[in-house]
Amino acid sequence: MEQKKLYCAGGTAAARYAADYLRDFCVPTADRPGSDVGAVLLDVPSFGPDGKLRMGGSIENLLAQLPPDVTICGGNLDHPALEGCRTVDFLKDARYLAENAYITAECAVEIALSYLAVTLRNCPVLIIGWGRIGKCLVHILHNLGANVTVAARKETDRAICCALGCEALDTAQVEPSLGRYRLIVNTVPWKLLSGDQLAQCHPDCVKIDLASKPGMEGESVITARGLPGIHMPESSGRLIAETFVRLCGEEW
Repeated sequence: MEQKKLYCAGGTAAARYAADYLRDFCVPTADRPGSDVGAVLLDVPSFGPDGKLRMGGSIENLLAQLPPDVTICGGNLDHPALEGCRTVDFLKDARYLAENAYITAECAVEIALSYLAVTLRNCPVLIIGWGRIGKCLVHILHNLGANVTVAARKETDRAICCALGCEALDTAQVEPSLGRYRLIVNTVPWKLLSGDQLAQCHPDCVKIDLASKPGMEGESVITARGLPGIHMPESSGRLIAETFVRLCGEEW
């Protein structure tokens, strides 16, 4: 019986690195879709806002070239054409999300350093949100010597931040202190700061928004989404490859 192969269908730099790593992991791969393909690895996330594949083209056309029992791997796979297909959604895997959050945080720090006129040591920083990315940012920035304040909604989260050596405040009460910070990073996907509020920031404050819309809005805000695949595609690709092997490896 012919061994099934993996078809790496992604078009991003991260997907190309993932394909290279999977070959290093001795996963048999196919150069094109066909009857010998047992699984397809799409970009992560896999679809654009128009429902088309990020690599280009439609998922329907791709599926037409594959056997009916193929496994589709990628991210955000809630697509009508995939109903009835076996899917493995990396963006529903806690370990992938945690590792990807750390890469995102490192990318955000890289961006901040390219804009800041001061060092991170003793730099007053505000991190809005205590989710996966917020926690990773606090870890990195605190270790680099920044004076980190975390804005979080829950009192229990603020208590943890204080225990870790950071200042903490209620998300609803950030406005009066905005002028203190030289770096503000937003990680929450709701409209919190914009317009007149951002005008209260330090004139040289670097403002980075990592959240999905609406997030932090303004001409001076650096909107930075999808950072791992853009700034660190090799690390992103390795994470994709390792996640495939971890979630699907027994079949290969």
